[in-house]
Formats: sequence, structure tokens, C-alpha cells
Amino acid sequence: MRITVWILGDQLLEDHVALDYAKGYGDHEHIRVLMIESRKQTSRLPHQRKKLVLLFSAMRHYAEKLRQNGIEVDYRSANTTTDALEAHLADFQPDLLVTMSASTYAGRRFQRNLQQRFQTRMILLPNTMFLVELFNPYPDPQAGKRYVMENFYREMRRHHRILLDDSDQPIGGIWNFDQDNRKPLPRSVVPPEPLTFPPDKLTQQVMQAVAALDNHVGTADGFALAVTHDDAELALQDFINHRLANFGTYEDAMSAQHHVLFHSVLSPYVNIGLLTPMQMVEAALRAYEAGSAPINAVEGFIRQIIGWREYIYWQYWRQMPALQDANGWHGTRTMPRMFWDADTPMNCVHHVVKRLIDTGYTHHIERLMVICNFCLLADVDPGEVADWFLTFYVDAYEWVVYPNVIGMGMNADGGQTATKPYIASANYIHKMSDYCGDCPFDPKQRIGERACPFNYLYWNFIIEHEAMLRSNPRLGKNVLGLRHLDAHERERVQEQAQDFLNGLELYESVRQKRRLTLK
Repeated sequence: MRITVWILGDQLLEDHVALDYAKGYGDHEHIRVLMIESRKQTSRLPHQRKKLVLLFSAMRHYAEKLRQNGIEVDYRSANTTTDALEAHLADFQPDLLVTMSASTYAGRRFQRNLQQRFQTRMILLPNTMFLVELFNPYPDPQAGKRYVMENFYREMRRHHRILLDDSDQPIGGIWNFDQDNRKPLPRSVVPPEPLTFPPDKLTQQVMQAVAALDNHVGTADGFALAVTHDDAELALQDFINHRLANFGTYEDAMSAQHHVLFHSVLSPYVNIGLLTPMQMVEAALRAYEAGSAPINAVEGFIRQIIGWREYIYWQYWRQMPALQDANGWHGTRTMPRMFWDADTPMNCVHHVVKRLIDTGYTHHIERLMVICNFCLLADVDPGEVADWFLTFYVDAYEWVVYPNVIGMGMNADGGQTATKPYIASANYIHKMSDYCGDCPFDPKQRIGERACPFNYLYWNFIIEHEAMLRSNPRLGKNVLGLRHLDAHERERVQEQAQDFLNGLELYESVRQKRRLTLK
């Protein structure tokens, strides 16, 4: 029996369920692995060039490793995925096509239509890159019911027996150490730089090819990410050895001086299969057991993996396809141009966007409390924000961006992902970062020439949506703050906010251009 194992570019697992399934029929000689680079898929958005280098180099290294292990690989570059599949099936004529379920709604729908389209027997296996595909705390979610990430996270810990004592209680006495993980970075603390990987010959070839592509953002120059399982594991161990111990304490800190702080920067790897969720969890647990990392750091890191990441994936499948067009606060603007070129006197936005253009990465608090916070306050369409994230970030894929940006960051899904909008004035950024020190705007001024835009945009949002915000018990303090603004100051806040928003230079709609490519 001839079997084709189609391995998607973001499913580069060392132990791949589709390959294991095919091996169950006998030796390697009857198996051919198909891998596809689709030019149409690449061109749907003006992707960050470092993301394209990561993806294509990791795919090509993966294919070489399979060949070294005696497995034949048909690696195709084509205009579309359909073109490549048609050509492969015509050349190889397999009796069976085996593949792992895609992580995206459109990708999985495409897979489910393959058998009928190509008249080929097909096996579609569960996606083993996510724990929730194998254990779902809420297998039949009730329509209209809101689900809280914290409860989801606790069920995942119970099921996988993670950080529990012999009485099934959380180690340390509490489930969540988030209250201990909100300190700004002191000037005296200098975080170590993460491990980098000089590009080998194959990666250099990919960098040259990607650099020649038109209409993409960022540059391939300076690419230094891991592109193999071995190097990704070294990156994991480097984080465990040098940054995990302080990760929890400074998890929410932001810095103009330090790009990564104590974050892991492992999401680019786990999101394409170079690492697995449990591999990361087990490494953190070993550090805790060895006494090299405290409970608040280990619990916080594990919560990101089996709590937040799995919950976001679960919410994606729960809410799609409606999620991609959710717009609960009725945002209408496209992304401001400053998020494309970093040209703004707002120091926090400038630093975050500049490093994003350069590296394709910023950590989660900058994503949530600088970018999404501003966009929600500035009435930006959540779909435009999501496509901007998909464009710029090296770790961005639809399954994570839609629920994390549209659902959580922009709170546009009616509170299904998060129970409140994550809005804040300049005071939060001033407290948690060093951005405000060199900024021409004053984080303490609500209105006036030097007032930080985050301040009058925040209060303008509260005023405009006061009735809706009052209905959310978690936002009571925010709305109650309006008592400090008399009628005259409210009017001045709204006037200054409107003047600022009217003066924003907006970028063209990326979402509209993307939809045109899908037709």
C-alpha cells in the first residue's frame, strides 16, 4: 500500500501522529511525506520576513531530517496548496492520504473536502499539538454561557496532575500566583539575552529568497531563531537556566532598554511543533523540583502553556467562524500608520513597534496593554488589528490571534473570551515600564497639550460607553472614576480625544486586501 503523509508547515512535530499512523502499515518504503510551500498562502498578508524565514527554514530542515531517517519526502513549492496536492497525487498515486487536522478553521474545512475533491481515501487525525484536542474540560459548551480561563486552567492541571500535592491541592496553597507577578523592572536588574542561532547554509538560502519577496514587512537580516528541534530544545533549556527564576516576578514589566526581559520567546517554536507543550511544562517542573526556580515563576509559566494557550485554542474552535468578524464595541478605523512605521512621539508605541518591525516579537503585556489597549480606545476595527498581528508577529497564527486579539485584547466577542475589556490609562504604562521617562507626553495629565493620549482616550471611552461598562461588575472602579470629572472636563476630554483621533494618519485596510486574495 502506498501512503502519502501530508505534513503541514506549522506541524513539524518530532513524533508526528500521521507518520506514526502510516508506519503502522509496515516499513518506510511505502511512505512518502508531502510538504508544501504555497505562494498564495504566503501572499495573503504582507508577513514579517523573519516569520517566513523561520517557517520555510524549519520546514526544509524538517524534510532533510526525515530523509536522513530513510523517509522519502516530496517537497513542493507551488502557487497554491491545491496545485501541489494535485501534482503529487498524479505523480505518486497513493492508496491512502494521511494528515493531521489543521489548527485553523479554513484549513480543516479544506482538509475535510479533500477526499471528495480528489477521490482519494483519506485519514484525518486529531491535532496533537494541543492538549485540549485530547482532553477537553468542556466537551459540550453551553450556548450563551461564559467560560473563565482560570476554571479551565484548574481543570487542565487536575487532569494532567501538574503542581498538585498528594491531597489534590495546588502546591503553594493557591492555584494562581498572578498577584506576585506584577512588579516593574528595577534599574539595577539586567536580564540576560536569550540564546541565538547563527543561520546555517540552508537558512541563509531561505533568507536570500525571502529578502527578494515584495510587499512584506521587516527584514530577513539578523535572523537568529532556532529552526530545528535540537536548537529549539537548547532555547528552552537556556530559558529554564537563565530567565525562568525571574520570569514570574517581572512577567508584566515593560522596558525600553530590554527587549525580552525574562520571557521565554518559545512561542515561535511551540506554535510550529519544534517544541511541545508538555516538553515545556516538564522542563519547568524539573527546575522547580531542583530548587532553581520559585513556585510563582513556574506556575506563571505553566499557566501560559496549559491555561492561556490551550484556552485560547479552545475558544477559537468554540467561536469560529463568527469570531473573525466579531466587533462588540463597533470599531471602524483601520490601523494607524504609526503601527506600521513606528513614527510617533508616543514613546511606548514607538519602542514596541520599532522592535516588532526589527524582530517580529514583543512580549504579551506590550501586545495587550500598549497595542490592543490603544486600538480599543481609538475605535479600531478588531479585524484590522487581528490582521496586523498576523502580519507582524513571528508566532502569529489565526487560532491564537483571533481569540487573543479579537476576543481578549479588543473584547469584541461579547465577553466570551475575557470577562472585561483590558483598558487602562497612561498610569498603568507609567507604573509598569520606563517608557514615560523620555516621552514628551505627561502620564499624569488627563487633558492639555502635554497630556498622554492614553489618558484622554481612556476617559473618552469610559464616557462614551458608560452605560455598558456599568453593567460589568469587574469595571465598577473604572466607571466610578468619572465622578472626578465635572461636566466641563468631560467635554474637554471628548474634544481632545476627537481632535487626536481625527488627526491620526490611518493605513490602508489589510483585511480588505486579504479578502480579495481569498476570492
